[in-house]
Amino acid sequence: MKPAYWPPERRAPLPPVQPWSGASEALIREASAPWVTPAEIDGLETTPTYAETRAFLLRLAETSPLIRLCEYGVSAEGHPLTLAIASTDHDRAAAAAEEAGPIRVFAECGIHPGEIDGKDAGLMLLRDIAVGGKADLLAGCDWYFVPVLNPDGHERRSVFSRPNQRGPREQGWRASAQGLNLNRDFVKAHAPEIRAILKLLRQVDPDLFIDLHVTDGLDYQYDITYGFQDPGYSASPELSAWLEKAYRPHVDAHMQALGHRPGPLILAADDRQPELGLMLPAFPPRFSHGYGDICHIATVLVENHSLKPVRRRVLGTYALLEASLRAAAANADTLRAASRADRERRVAEPVLTWDMAPAPVRTMTFHPIASEFYDSPASGAHEVRWLGTPLPSIEAPVFGSTPGRTVARPTGYWVPASEFDVLDRLRAHGIAMDVSTAWIEAEVDMLRLRDLEIAAGVSERRIALKSDIAAVERRVERFAPGSAFVPTDQRLGDLAIHMLEPICADSLFAQGYVSGMLDPVEYLEAYVIAPMADEMLATDPELRAEFAAKLAGDNVFAADPMARLKWFYLRSPYRDERHMLYPVARCPA
Repeated sequence: MKPAYWPPERRAPLPPVQPWSGASEALIREASAPWVTPAEIDGLETTPTYAETRAFLLRLAETSPLIRLCEYGVSAEGHPLTLAIASTDHDRAAAAAEEAGPIRVFAECGIHPGEIDGKDAGLMLLRDIAVGGKADLLAGCDWYFVPVLNPDGHERRSVFSRPNQRGPREQGWRASAQGLNLNRDFVKAHAPEIRAILKLLRQVDPDLFIDLHVTDGLDYQYDITYGFQDPGYSASPELSAWLEKAYRPHVDAHMQALGHRPGPLILAADDRQPELGLMLPAFPPRFSHGYGDICHIATVLVENHSLKPVRRRVLGTYALLEASLRAAAANADTLRAASRADRERRVAEPVLTWDMAPAPVRTMTFHPIASEFYDSPASGAHEVRWLGTPLPSIEAPVFGSTPGRTVARPTGYWVPASEFDVLDRLRAHGIAMDVSTAWIEAEVDMLRLRDLEIAAGVSERRIALKSDIAAVERRVERFAPGSAFVPTDQRLGDLAIHMLEPICADSLFAQGYVSGMLDPVEYLEAYVIAPMADEMLATDPELRAEFAAKLAGDNVFAADPMARLKWFYLRSPYRDERHMLYPVARCPA
């Protein structure tokens, strides 16, 4: 639909912005200088196309032995997925990861292509490593850089992509060509771009993983915020502690020295009411940093501030990337010790669900921007207006999560050969499993589900499901050839648990990939069931009392003859015995 009442030559109104200058401005090369990046030609106000980005990287790789360009997959629309590697030894960097080798830092950009600061900062830093005197960054460190994870969305460029963001002039689109938000795809692995990045992560096995974004939400004084899974919620608490104690001080100090204001990851409890405080919940593994955490990789989510000018954001990202390489190499021993500890950790009762804590879990020093409220005729509500004026720091309440449901850690799971989607996705993540070549009989725990909820609409090409567990049934089951036993005593055991336990937020059941048991396949004939139900009523006082209570408490049910007969059918020996029986079985400890 053509926008009829907003002139296309006008941009959406944004709050006032404070003037800024910093030492990082000296990093920018003149438009006429050798090796100027495409974005620097326009003073960092524009960003190059994907073809221009690849061309610059290719020229850099042809000139410098420190840079190598690779392709690690293909997007949905056929764009080659590009990886740049900066290393003093490319044979080593391309080989299987070894703990004794240099620290491996992996940075990805453009999973949301409108948020593309990381790409332009990365091109500048790669240039400076190759031909600008910063080759020392590769002493003890190999850097793997994905400039654009979502090239299809990147090439859907427009001046109207992100109305809340100050530049670049044209920005890519948030979703992929399949309409997927790729930073919600890390568990279900539906998109070819995410399948490719999962394979690449397995090959590189990075010590440090950085995902670069530009944030939405409220105004504040920081130009870049970044964070990771809170140690209280983390599947990798040693790595979370390393990120807080070793990584953050180094990165903050370097950014501040270059004139930037870094801050912790900021999410508002309510964007319309900033006074209500901030929120930092447990992040599920659908997100890159939640996924890295459950895979026991030190993972940092970077959110540049969309209301700060793009020039300032790109320079701050350069500073963060440079500091990240130095911090990882300087703290290699403690980083790898933390990684080993987390990868060997086996929690006896993993948390399956997280609830919002009813009260703030802590406070955080926060540097706000002044705001006021006004009455909006359009929304009919009080809307916030940011005034651009820095305010003194405050101690803001932070709302977080509290553990919900847990499970005694099974020794593993049996996945039936018939569950093709489940087996396919386990393989996509590199989760170890033993596939049977013959029929297997095993004593297992099976979950009987209840209270099924089906989402009202489609999200991420899926219709989400939610259910509770009615009972855990000890059974002897037979599994056909091709079925797989998935042990939990492995590095990715926690990820396997989250994928296979149906009540987990990002489980394959919750995302609609395990649903065959939800649909009873035998039919109900009233002329048979009705006389049988009448006899059941007449001969079973306990059943009669249960039926009377159901009639008294549910008027819709009472008025529906077929629903009433189905109620009896489900209590008869003719029912589908596997209806609502989750097909993936636990193997108890």
